[in-house]
Amino acid sequence: MTQNHSSPALRLLASAGLGAVGVLAFAPFEQFWLTPLVWLGLLLLLRSAADVRQAALCGFVFGLGFFLCGVSWVYVSLSVFGGMPWWLAGFAAFLFCAVLALFPLLAAAAFKRWQPAAAWRQALFFAALVAGGDWLRGWLFTGFPWLAVGYSQTPPSPLAGFAPLIGVHGLSLLAVLCGALLLCRWRGALAVAVILAAGFGLRQVAWTTPDGAPIRVALIQGNVPQEMKFRPEALVRTLNLYRELVAAHPAQLILLPETAIPIFFEQLPPAYVEALKAAAAEHGGDLILGTLTGDGGQYWNSALSLGRSPSQIYSKMHLVPFGETIPPGFSWFMQWATIPMSSFTRGPQRQPPLQVAGRQVAVNICYEDAFAEEIIAAAPQAGILANLSNTAWFGRSLAQPQHLQIARLRALESGRPMLRATNTGMTAIIAPDGTVTAQLPPFTQGVLQAEVTAYQGLTPYARFGNGPALALMLLALAAAIRRGRA
Repeated sequence: MTQNHSSPALRLLASAGLGAVGVLAFAPFEQFWLTPLVWLGLLLLLRSAADVRQAALCGFVFGLGFFLCGVSWVYVSLSVFGGMPWWLAGFAAFLFCAVLALFPLLAAAAFKRWQPAAAWRQALFFAALVAGGDWLRGWLFTGFPWLAVGYSQTPPSPLAGFAPLIGVHGLSLLAVLCGALLLCRWRGALAVAVILAAGFGLRQVAWTTPDGAPIRVALIQGNVPQEMKFRPEALVRTLNLYRELVAAHPAQLILLPETAIPIFFEQLPPAYVEALKAAAAEHGGDLILGTLTGDGGQYWNSALSLGRSPSQIYSKMHLVPFGETIPPGFSWFMQWATIPMSSFTRGPQRQPPLQVAGRQVAVNICYEDAFAEEIIAAAPQAGILANLSNTAWFGRSLAQPQHLQIARLRALESGRPMLRATNTGMTAIIAPDGTVTAQLPPFTQGVLQAEVTAYQGLTPYARFGNGPALALMLLALAAAIRRGRA
């Protein structure tokens, strides 16, 4: 009797522990080999669950352990920088993680409800459900794809070779499958070895090629404290800082972080704008700066170019819920916080790359690079990707290294270099193979200078997006369900 009562509790405790350990597979720890083992552990727990309800609870507490350890940095933005009372910020962060945990709950419940008999069918079914849940989480209610399983498989993981073909959600499928197939003993181990060998071989393939001579770039990390960023008394110091750093580090392409200029561009003194433009153009270069733009009561989170080329603008189109846009019915919630500029207007859906420094550069702002299909939309024209970010909102947390890992996968999927100019980190240059070639230490003021080459050509993922990954998930589901209980 005691054993029967304690077993479900131990199963839930083990599920929560596995979820917490799963975070170690992601940046900054990057123990990519843990991912298959963690999900295999959850699968074994689901197999031993008595019914669908127990399995669903296992999936939910696994998700709680995973997200509370992995993305609870939202508490920092709400409490420390958002001005929300600690108790409400804590409750909001927990509720946010609980909502995210519903996706592994659904996958676990579906697995137990229709659990196939054969081990190999179980492996296919489970992997497809987990990867499908990640994909669903990436677009439902505007999406939150952070910590999708596939992000744990950046180089040096052998599975990274599949990213230019099937993207992050395809990697999620393969990473979970590599663990689940171990249910099949030696045959499963052999199948995993084949998958890993194929991934290693694909890593040797160059899907895109260099286009033209390298250009000199300078990525500026201002390290302006978030608590000072929007204070009027700090504005002059911030403007002088960026003007001096731009003038002292000439390059063909200079990038400033998201909202580096923390007021509306239209409010800047014309002499200041001319000084930035002249400093960039003096050596035949261009500057892209993050700023705010406004028109008739609306305002945008924008990236604007100045310099030798005609001035151009990109406005952020995928806004952060609660941080940049208020979901319907939640205005009461935002009254508890003091987050400046929390009601931006969404930029146009289709915006061309910026033609600067003799190259076409596809700009995305902060959170936008978490949405793979939006990034590859510019790949046919753009030879370089550029991300302007300000993750100072999340303090010294896991958010910054996790964000860099996301950007690494975008470079790998698209076969394009990614330039990242951030306020407090991680300012970096990422090669088309997903490796970081240069990086500034976080929470320091500095300028990252290097030469970067644009790339041309399209990876299979840039051509077809998530279609192949979704097709693989459907095939896995079909193979698992077909006579799966026989």
